[in-house]
Amino acid sequence: MSEMADAIRELIETKGFSEDSVRQTIESAIKAAYKRTFGTADNCIVKFNDDMSDVTVYSRKTIVDGVYDPVIEMELDEARELSTECEEGDEIDIQIDPKTFDRSAVSTGKQTAHQGLNESFKDNLFSEYKDKIGEIIIGYYQREHNETIYVDLGKVEGVLPKKFQSPRERYEKSDRIKALIKDIKRTNSGLQLVLSRADPDFVRSIVELEVPEIYDKTVEIYKISREAGYRTKIAVFSNKEDVDPVGACVGLKGVRIQNVIRELEGEKIDILRYDPDPTQFIKNALSPAAVTNVLILDEDKKTALAVVPEDQFSLAIGKQGQNVRLANRLCDWNIDVKTEAQAAEMDLSEISAARKTAASLFGNAAGDDYEEVATVSDLPGIDGRVADLLKAAGYDDIEKFVAAYDDGTIKQVEGLSEADIDAVNKIIRANVEFVEENEADAQSGATDAGGDEYFCPECGAKITLDMTQCPKCGTEFEFAEDEE
Repeated sequence: MSEMADAIRELIETKGFSEDSVRQTIESAIKAAYKRTFGTADNCIVKFNDDMSDVTVYSRKTIVDGVYDPVIEMELDEARELSTECEEGDEIDIQIDPKTFDRSAVSTGKQTAHQGLNESFKDNLFSEYKDKIGEIIIGYYQREHNETIYVDLGKVEGVLPKKFQSPRERYEKSDRIKALIKDIKRTNSGLQLVLSRADPDFVRSIVELEVPEIYDKTVEIYKISREAGYRTKIAVFSNKEDVDPVGACVGLKGVRIQNVIRELEGEKIDILRYDPDPTQFIKNALSPAAVTNVLILDEDKKTALAVVPEDQFSLAIGKQGQNVRLANRLCDWNIDVKTEAQAAEMDLSEISAARKTAASLFGNAAGDDYEEVATVSDLPGIDGRVADLLKAAGYDDIEKFVAAYDDGTIKQVEGLSEADIDAVNKIIRANVEFVEENEADAQSGATDAGGDEYFCPECGAKITLDMTQCPKCGTEFEFAEDEE
């Protein structure tokens, strides 16, 4: 095999070029040199052997009677010396020896080949890495310039800008660096991968590597809020009732979470349970502080009041407000933290939204009228995705949901886990007063002159005037005679 074939094979094997790209690059280089020598490359024909072992260059000329441009034309007499079958107007290919090209033409060809190979190399690398954005890559510290760290990644160069660095970390030459691929940039010298160690998705990827339950979707990460180098909060939930999502992430004796903390150079990490009920989720998000109560002030504006004991106030706020700030991002709520004494001094009666929500969430302690809630989607704290799936399945009505939950048929709704169903049932039980509704029905039936149906004030079972005890719950009662 010729030297050309050896060179082509080396380019294909070591640089990853395709045979077609190498063929096109060589052809472009030859045509560039041809153009530099003859002034045009329109009539330049390049042909390769099947095994790419050699290449032949031809100058295609038109046969004329009276040559005007010798580069593209040939006299009929000259052409018939090469082939007796030639006729005026035919085209003939004349072989050209590339060694006869001018020195400057050869340099032009080399430059064109170099540029073509570089562009092909960039295109190959871009195709290789464009689908890896968001993945973890490992490289080695190379140098630092203007607080940007340059990372040796082998085929390509990585850059770790200051804004994507953790303030806790310091590197020396040849230190190993694990980072998230944030973006890809083309440069004159090749390709650059923009890296990040400050992105919340970097923590997500590290946790996924350490926790098999997350990899197989048994446990899922709901959301991550992070201030790189200081603290990260991770909300998780389980798709299986018997799997503790927090315990799975922490691991036996904290081994799994310690590996993550070690990779983040000691950054604090809070693993907490996601809850579709915003009041409970806010309590969880403010960990490690213990929260006494959460009051939803305005559900539309997503503002809430978290009440904590005096000795937990600093812990709930965190250093320079960091803990509550991360909790805000995690829950997508604006949380105001007050001590029990501060909350007692607040006049919540002036906040209509607070009184309305407090009535629905905490049993209407002020004695106001209850707001009637008939559908699951109207309940406070219901996850929108869960509500949509229940509505599509015909279980948006609260009474239908409760009936289906009690007989187990609700578990057949596609797309909902048992945890989702239990969470909805929990919110219904906490916010809907079925007893009072039954009492109202019983009272209306007893006082209606034309009515002849009566119901137990405790369980709502149907009763008759001759009964002294409910056949279902056993509650004793007596009917008072009407006074005229």
